[in-house]
Amino acid sequence: MKVQIIAHPNSKKPRVEKDLLETIHVFVSEPPLEGKANNAVREALAIYFGTKKSCVFLVSGEKSKNKVFEILKD
Repeated sequence: MKVQIIAHPNSKKPRVEKDLLETIHVFVSEPPLEGKANNAVREALAIYFGTKKSCVFLVSGEKSKNKVFEILKD
């Protein structure tokens, strides 16, 4: 399944939340440098959806806060 998320790097409290419009917001403590935040978002989504990190792929939005990830169930 593909999910659209909004990434929030440099957050004090890492978490995954849905807002009233069912948009997923992923807060991570890593900075948006050299893919560190993307890897942290990937790991957070794997935990949130109960799958392995290797089953979560970034489809688009590598340098944007609005991202699309594909989640494969194992």
